[in-house]
Amino acid sequence: MRSINDTIERLARYRTQVQGSADQPSMLTRLEGSFHNPGQLTGWYRMPDSPQTSPPLVVVLHGCTQTAAAYDHGSGWSRLADDYGFAVLFPEQSRQNNANLCFNWFQSDDVRRDKGEAHSVRQMIAHMVGHHGVDPRRIFVTGLSAGAAMANALLASYPDVFAGGAMIAGLPFGVASTVPEAFDRMRGHGLPSTATLDAKLKSASQHEGPWPTVSVWHGTSDNTVVEANAQAIIDQWRGVHGIDASASHTQIVDGHRLETWKDMSGRNAIEHYRISGMSHGTPIDTTSGYGNAAAHMLDVGISSTVHIARSWGLTPSFERRDMPLASDGARQAGTKPATPQRTDGIQDVIENALRAAGLMK
Repeated sequence: MRSINDTIERLARYRTQVQGSADQPSMLTRLEGSFHNPGQLTGWYRMPDSPQTSPPLVVVLHGCTQTAAAYDHGSGWSRLADDYGFAVLFPEQSRQNNANLCFNWFQSDDVRRDKGEAHSVRQMIAHMVGHHGVDPRRIFVTGLSAGAAMANALLASYPDVFAGGAMIAGLPFGVASTVPEAFDRMRGHGLPSTATLDAKLKSASQHEGPWPTVSVWHGTSDNTVVEANAQAIIDQWRGVHGIDASASHTQIVDGHRLETWKDMSGRNAIEHYRISGMSHGTPIDTTSGYGNAAAHMLDVGISSTVHIARSWGLTPSFERRDMPLASDGARQAGTKPATPQRTDGIQDVIENALRAAGLMK
């Protein structure tokens, strides 16, 4: 028999999913103006009503078959940006470039510095800095699937531009140059050695400064981009951060495994969220108030949007829902944080459930 807490949570989540399934107007504005756009992408953005002085910027790259507006609605990035005063930029693919709306992460002319789609995104970022006053020191990038692979390519090609990046169900940089190779790598076939991955990253630019932090998210049941790619991304970035593979810390966050590696300065340079049982998509938690369940937007009880933004310092560092693993693998007792939540309509659902259970008048 389910507990009352479980029933309340399921009712609240169901209501949020139903509301999120309806078509919603886009919160994004088209990026206008003259900027070099060799990759022929469309840009969409949102500036919060009350932005911070020189607000941070998050670049968000959708997955295949998705649009910027749909990914924004599913992930909740604009809502979070509005609440905490940072800006978001959504480059969008066109069917002229790719029939399935995938960013062309496997085409060398689209992922190299100052070339193709990667250069288009870089120019959009420059436009946001010049015309909207975003902070050039606090620019981040995230994406899903092909968008995650392109995010990794941007981090590799422009490490001087980004402070951090987050790849959800993504692939390493430079591992494919044709469509058949891309499908092979997605299945985990032919992934290069750690030394080769490291060399590809270092050869992508002449960067000599600090490297961006990297957050890797992947579902254990992803059969579209298999989980081996998550480890390959981590292997690709360990070298530039001077990190030993065994020097990690593991804990449980919202029921899922998080492994982190610190660099010599003590910051979390690489993190890996391993989402148990999740297939191909972006992990969201509809009860957080950020995100809506849809195709490839998977309500698995953890919001990648909230956790990624928090790790980048874009939202307050509330007490985390994380607990170190005990020696026997058991989960130790912990305290739930005051995670930022919206309560639109949720309170009524909860109160009705309590009344039905006889626990509230």
